[in-house]
Amino acid sequence: MIARMTEFFQDAPRLGNQFLDDRLLRGYLRRVLPAPAHADVEPGLRRLGERAATDLLALAEAAEQQPPRHVPFDPWGRRVDRIETSDAWAALDRAAAEEGIVATAYERAHGAASRVHQLARLYLYHPSSAIYSCPLAMTDGAARAIERMGGDDPRLREAYDHLTSRDPARFWTAGQWMTERTGGSDVSGTSTVARAVAGASSGDYRLYGTKWFTSATTSQVAMTLARIEGDDAPGSAGLSLFYVKLRDDRGALQRIVVHRLKDKLGTRALPTAELTLDGTPAVLVGGPGHGVRKIAAILNVTRLYNAVCAVAGMHRAIALARDYATRRVAFGRPLAAHPLHAETLAAMAVEHAGAFLLTFQVGELLGREEVGEASDDDLQLLRLLTPVAKLYTGKQAVAVASEALEAFGGAGYIEDTGLPRLLREAQVLPIWEGTTNVLSLDVLRALGKGEALDAFARGVTRRLDALAHPALRDASRRVADATRRIRAYADAPLDGESRQAGARAFAFALARIFAAALLLEHADWAATHDDATAATAATAALRWCAQDLASLAEPDATHRAASSALLYGERLSAVGYELSATDHR
Repeated sequence: MIARMTEFFQDAPRLGNQFLDDRLLRGYLRRVLPAPAHADVEPGLRRLGERAATDLLALAEAAEQQPPRHVPFDPWGRRVDRIETSDAWAALDRAAAEEGIVATAYERAHGAASRVHQLARLYLYHPSSAIYSCPLAMTDGAARAIERMGGDDPRLREAYDHLTSRDPARFWTAGQWMTERTGGSDVSGTSTVARAVAGASSGDYRLYGTKWFTSATTSQVAMTLARIEGDDAPGSAGLSLFYVKLRDDRGALQRIVVHRLKDKLGTRALPTAELTLDGTPAVLVGGPGHGVRKIAAILNVTRLYNAVCAVAGMHRAIALARDYATRRVAFGRPLAAHPLHAETLAAMAVEHAGAFLLTFQVGELLGREEVGEASDDDLQLLRLLTPVAKLYTGKQAVAVASEALEAFGGAGYIEDTGLPRLLREAQVLPIWEGTTNVLSLDVLRALGKGEALDAFARGVTRRLDALAHPALRDASRRVADATRRIRAYADAPLDGESRQAGARAFAFALARIFAAALLLEHADWAATHDDATAATAATAALRWCAQDLASLAEPDATHRAASSALLYGERLSAVGYELSATDHR
């Protein structure tokens, strides 16, 4: 008799309402938003959370299935450089406008808290957007730059009105074209030239040069860097910021040649092109020179978007893995009932909690700065924590996505489950808007200006001193000790090369310490207010604070030389290690 095989099919993970299922987001908003503002925004967030699990998610999947296509010529041989995107991509654009993903921050219906509300909307939208959040980041950054530096130029004011519109028929998105063949973060090598238009109004230029990596190439406008012809200032000091309207009134590209679309590991629904500007009309923004300083207004926003997208992606990965753990039965019981699996998912949730609060703290600071309510300490912290949050969350998003795929076993490696996209989309986050090392060095620059580390220490101490719950005291002492350690490290007489070599560890320590203070603050609030999230908030805070918060490196000249030997094979004796053949005896 032949035994009959039992059929078995794994059950796919399912998403619920992404606002209602996110205890941390809901508790955080209850804490930081004034009661009237919270009552006003909560219904819209609830609705968007449902869309993120239904129609927006379906649109994102459809957009991934139909990536953009470059059509260089029309049937009669005329150069058109048309980039075709899917109907789903266009629908995600309309949804972004209708949901006010950008507009909410500029309507400022709730003052400084408007930025927090807007970032909460972005947080819900991003994981179900096929990375339409990328053009939205650059749109928001361009709007902020124009708001600050656009002056009375009617072309820039028109652009601002479009970039901040909720009307899908009027809404524009913006690109950010900084990267050239010489590389991305080092913009000092920018070779694009801007030539003033003779007889035209002040600020009119023509741009000539090649941009190697331009995301959101289907946008209506872009912000870019170029050197004004005749400006001999060296390096980045000679760069200026320009606004470009991509197409004329007939919809044709304005002297822009698209060479190809980039074939990328992820972000496949997002059109990213290599192109040449061959006399493209442009408008000078904020006067000549100091372009890098001016793009800081853009980068503050785009780096914050990067961090929000990182923590949003982390939450989506955890939500899927958590649901799957209740459905998948292995060794006689659900994965959720296996202690080691539960500990793995819990560790991911703790990592998300710290990254989330660090990111949204930067959002709070930006909101205050935008409405003129920021204190000196707020401004110092905004300058310091923006690169810290971006670099930390970008790296952790990759780690959490990788762990989530492993939680699905083999299914996590199969493309048509959609799960590998979690990792592919996360991998861009440590790269966009400045790599981890570039931003670690930017953190050092932030410390070199003003009293940023003093503001950091005061921000941590103020939160620790305000804690009321006794169960948090031991953790508070650990955070205070870690803060003293980084102060001592910052004051140590290290040479510049050693300081740079240790910059990544230092930046990560800043992230862990400030996130620890924020987690304790949130847990204390939840306990004091008997909030429904009190138990989870306390658990996240205590587990976060149990790690080594200030793991620092002191790579002196000998250490750095040994690193070079490890990589390139120099003799060890040349780097200070006196080893002989008898040393192993």
